Amino acid sequence: MANYAVATVIVLSIILIGLLLLRPSITAAQGGKMIAFIAFFILPIVATVLGASIHLENSTSTQFCLSCHTMEAHGKSLYIDDPTYVPAAHFQNNRIPKEHACFTCHTDYTMFGDVNAKMRGVKHLYVYYFKGTPAKLALYEPFKNRECLHCHANGRSYEETTPHKEMKDQLTNNDMSCLTCHSKIHDVANIDKAKKWKGPGA
Repeated sequence: MANYAVATVIVLSIILIGLLLLRPSITAAQGGKMIAFIAFFILPIVATVLGASIHLENSTSTQFCLSCHTMEAHGKSLYIDDPTYVPAAHFQNNRIPKEHACFTCHTDYTMFGDVNAKMRGVKHLYVYYFKGTPAKLALYEPFKNRECLHCHANGRSYEETTPHKEMKDQLTNNDMSCLTCHSKIHDVANIDKAKKWKGPGA
C-alpha cells in the first residue's frame, strides 16, 4: 500500500511536470504557479519522505540483514538445533518476530533506539565498502541486559526461576551480564559443524 502511494505521487509529479514543460504559459496564471509549486517542490518532497520511510522499515527485516554475504553465517545460527543457543531458541520458538529477528535483539530499547540501530547499520555499510570486512565481527559496544529485559522482565519464566530472582538487581543494573550464563550466541566459527533444525525455512 505504501509503495503504491509513493508510485502514485511520483506519477502525478511526472504528469504535472510534463504538462508544465509542454505548456509553460500555464504558469502565467495564479493557478498555474500553484501547479508548478506542487509539481516541482511539494510532490517530490512527499515522495522522498514516503520512500525513505518505506526503506527504513524494510531495513528492519531479517531478510535485509541477511542479504549481506558477511551476515550469512549469523543467519544460519538461527537454525542451530540446540535450545541453549540464544538466537536459535528465540527464533525457532517465536519469542521474537521472525521477520524482524536481527532488529528485535540488536536495537537499543531507548528513546532513540531505532535511530541508533539504523545509524550503526549505515556505519556497517561504510566499513564494508571502504575498509573491508573485519576478520572478526563484533558489536560496537557490549550487549546490554536492557535489550534482553525489554521482553523478559516481568515474564514468569524469568521472574520465578533461579538464579534470575536471586540476581534480579544485578541483572537490572547491568552489574552482571545476561550473557555470563546465556553465553551461546551466534558461534559463527563453528556454524558448519553444528546440527541444524529442519523446521520451516531451514
